[in-house]
Amino acid sequence: MDENLNLHPAQWRKARASGANGEQCVEVATNLPGIVAVRDSKDPNGPTLHFTHTEWAAFLRTTKEA
Repeated sequence: MDENLNLHPAQWRKARASGANGEQCVEVATNLPGIVAVRDSKDPNGPTLHFTHTEWAAFLRTTKEA
């Protein structure tokens, strides 16, 4: 993980497919320059995954085709 990455301006949104009971929730921030950040909503101060916008688009395309 990039220790210099500033996630403070991240605008997190919960995935539509997240469970209604608040479990198994994923949050995504797509407003950051050059990256898409992903985190577990139950642990907002925990680790995050980072993808390029191209990688994230490929992930979404692949999951929608599955």
